[in-house]
Amino acid sequence: MSKVYFASAGTKKWKYDDSMPGKLERLLKEIGMMNYFSPEEWVAVKTHFGSEGAHRVVRPVFLRKVVDALVRIGAKPFVTDTVRIAGLDYLEVANQNGINHLSVNAPVVLADGLYGNDSIMIKAGEILDEIAVASVIHDVPAMVVCSHVKGHINSGYAGAIKNLAMGGVSGYHRACGWKCGRGSMHLIGRGELVWDKEKCELCYQCRDVCPLDAIDFSREELVWNDDACWRCGRCERACETASLTLPADNERFMRSLAESAGTVMSTFEPKKIVFINFMTEIQPECDCMPAADVPVIQDMGILMSEDIVSIEQASMDMLLEASPLPGSLAEHRKIKDGEDILMKIHDKPYMLQVEEAERLGLGSRKYEIIEI
Repeated sequence: MSKVYFASAGTKKWKYDDSMPGKLERLLKEIGMMNYFSPEEWVAVKTHFGSEGAHRVVRPVFLRKVVDALVRIGAKPFVTDTVRIAGLDYLEVANQNGINHLSVNAPVVLADGLYGNDSIMIKAGEILDEIAVASVIHDVPAMVVCSHVKGHINSGYAGAIKNLAMGGVSGYHRACGWKCGRGSMHLIGRGELVWDKEKCELCYQCRDVCPLDAIDFSREELVWNDDACWRCGRCERACETASLTLPADNERFMRSLAESAGTVMSTFEPKKIVFINFMTEIQPECDCMPAADVPVIQDMGILMSEDIVSIEQASMDMLLEASPLPGSLAEHRKIKDGEDILMKIHDKPYMLQVEEAERLGLGSRKYEIIEI
């Protein structure tokens, strides 16, 4: 049974130690960073930089606390993510979201280079075969994975597994392009895009939200580039008239996430990764979307563990006990207390990613909560 350390988002006293930054400091002391990282050791602090318009990322103040804890033991941390748009533009997005050297007290690095194609092909498993792990994450000896817990268009739930599965893998590889990068997971088990012209109102949101410019319109007819499309599903999600359908094998996709996360973890020695899940601003969509919706669940707190399966299971269990927030998509969908909020929103069997991760030997779903 693995230990999962937890600090509630609530505060009962008007003092720093009872604030969330203060509690994070206490969590970092409780788990003992010196038990995982060594003086002079380079440590990647993996997070998500967000998008222009999507601002509900792990806040810089929390990243700074992680960096400072590593600096205190003599390690050499840097904050990193993989490229999702042009590298220089992505660094500017990070800066707009408050993530820069000045705010986090460490260099901010693109894990797969300015062009998003610096990666190492690693043997994965029965679904993915091989996948392009970002070169910096592949080469660095240690890592702290800071994940923003939220909903997700494909995975239903996004936490540490999704952060590594998608964010630890390059978008492209120099030889085989996006089909052996993170796009390969989106492509798994997914069919052809279907357009219902009669329902379409030609709002062009599908075209504008596509990260690969795979959709265009000519003479009021949808033009879809099958080869360019990696089936991320943003177009389907953005369509307000249900004129777009993208069939998917959800079970196979969830399994591919666990497989990819395990592949990224395989490049590290045992006990060289610590996971921190931030259960704050729990919005219905990923931080890679071009906007952030209001949270569907109230802030719950911070979880920390060396076991990726335990911390994900604990996070999911807490979400299952949460109530939907008024004024959110949860209220719009008429979700009630006691219902699985993220399942009701996305209709994705998200628990499968944790079950598969346990089957692959990445950790245990049995855990002990230690609250500070």
